Amino acid sequence: MTASDPKKVLKQIEHKPKAIKFKKHNLPKERKYGKNTKACKRCGRKGAHIGKYGLGLCRQCFRDVALNLGFKKFS
Repeated sequence: MTASDPKKVLKQIEHKPKAIKFKKHNLPKERKYGKNTKACKRCGRKGAHIGKYGLGLCRQCFRDVALNLGFKKFS
């Protein structure tokens, strides 16, 4: 049984006795640090996160709202 979403698999096997072992070994762990812990406040993307100055935006959203925030484009 293969699936990209472990919650979907867990729902299918929850009535079986080995479901507890599946949870222990196959569910993704909670992240404390790294790329996947920070998400864009505007769109929710995980990659290309700009946290400087407390922005919390991805680079694509930053380009959209940079002029409204007071940043200047030099080129």
